[in-house]
Parts: sequence; C-alpha cells; structure tokens
Amino acid sequence: MPRQEIPVEPLPEWRLRIYRTIFESETPVAKGFDLILAIVILLSVVIVAVESVGAIEAKIGFYLRILEWILTLFFTVEYVLRLISIRRPWKYALSFFGIVDLLSILPTYIGIFYTGAGSLLVIRTLRLVRMFRVLKLANFMIEAQTLINALKASRSKITVFVTVVMIMVVISGTLMYLIESQADSGFTSIPRAMYWAIVTMTTVGYGDIAPKTPLGQLLAALLMVSGYAIIAVPTGIVSAELVLAKPDTVVSTRHCPHCATEGHDPVAVYCFRCGADLDPSRGVTQPPSPGA
Repeated sequence: MPRQEIPVEPLPEWRLRIYRTIFESETPVAKGFDLILAIVILLSVVIVAVESVGAIEAKIGFYLRILEWILTLFFTVEYVLRLISIRRPWKYALSFFGIVDLLSILPTYIGIFYTGAGSLLVIRTLRLVRMFRVLKLANFMIEAQTLINALKASRSKITVFVTVVMIMVVISGTLMYLIESQADSGFTSIPRAMYWAIVTMTTVGYGDIAPKTPLGQLLAALLMVSGYAIIAVPTGIVSAELVLAKPDTVVSTRHCPHCATEGHDPVAVYCFRCGADLDPSRGVTQPPSPGA
C-alpha cells in the first residue's frame, strides 16, 4: 500500500514568524536580526578580551561584567526562542550549532560558581559562521564545502600518515634517549626525547633541548631533513583530493523545521535528510512514496 502524507498541526503564526526570523535570512527582518546578532557576538568577544587586561579590568571591570550579563541574557532568550520555534527542539539542541549556542551562554552562568569560566565565551566566535548566509558569500560557502569534502575523502590516508609519523617519533625519541641520556643534554626520559622529536620533525625548534654528542647531532640532522618531507605529504594528499572533490552548488538558508538541517534547494518541498515538509505553515511531516 502506498505511503501517504501524514498531516500534523501546522506551527502557530507566532512560532512561524520567530522561526523565519531566527533560522532563515530571506526577509529584511531576518537579515536585520542576523546582523544584530553578529554585532552582539563580536561585542561579547571584545569584552572578554578586554576584561583579560589587568589595567582595564581594574578600572571598568564592574561595568564590563554587567554588560556581559546583559549580552548573555540576550543569547539565552535567543536560544530559547530557537527551541520554541522549531517543531523538534531536541534535534536542534543536539545539532552542531545547537551545541555551540548552548556553550556560548553556559560559561557566564558557570562563572557564578567557578571563577575563570568566562574566558570560554570566545566560543561565541563560532557562531559567526552563520553570517556567511547573511552576507551572501555563496562562493566562500561552496569552497568551504569543497574543502570539507576533500578532508573527508583523505581522512584514511592522513590517518595512515599520522600513524607512520608517530612510529617515527617513538623510534627516534628512544634512540635519542639512548644516545644522549649520559651527556646531560636534557634527554632525561623517553617521553621528553619524543617531545624533542616532535618539535624537530615539525621544524618548530624551540631550542630548549639539543643533542651534544656527534651521533645525536647526526640523528637530529636526519630528523630535520625528514621534517620538510613530512610536512609536504599531507599537503599533497589534501591537494589531490581537492582536485577531485565536487563542490556543493546549492547554497540556501532554508532550514528544516523538524530536524534543523540547512542547505536545501530553494525549490525543494521536502527535507533531504528526514523527509519532512519544509514549509512549517502546512504541517505535513512525511512525503508520499513514488507513484502514490
């Protein structure tokens, strides 16, 4: 028997307005809301950064904390409205942006009991990713998706590469410990020698530990040279996948009111992930099967 559409009660008008204002940016009101949100996010991050300066905090720290609480209350109300306006709040709460939105307000409340948690408010900068849709930077969004696709395609090769690098770190660190442990050059343990190997292979070279024996210096030279080759390998892997990666050409701000999935085609009727109707005013949760 063909599967039929399952009707449900459509969203009330007030929830529908909140949904289209907060989750989408196709109307002037929605665009204005997102721009205001971007300004508030940037202001909050600036406050956190300024508050970490001792001289400024000593003079106006009290007022900065008041302003931070005002901004946190704004974000709290916005987060609650997002949960209210969507048909399945827990879907949004467990999504990437849902978790980021929650983490952006928790530090202030945690700061009541634990001093220093407010520094975690820089997590709010992640929310600026939403602003791509407001500013209509479609090309940037397409290229970003292409890069993500390339990284996903090359994850198995990169995993093998990292495994080989870690094996090299363990071997070279152990050898350097055996060579330099009696030379009083700082290689007091194998883990510390492995730390030196990582610093050397990545060409960082802090200089806090250095071999003194000729054999140890020879091993260090080999690691330095191999470091340049090691850096080139993941670059080549990702570059090759970038050439083969196919970018997603659909850039849309349309959200599914049921599962909060974003990026639907402008003419799509149903969600490509859960199959729900994309128009929250109609209240249809399941598309008909082919041939129904």
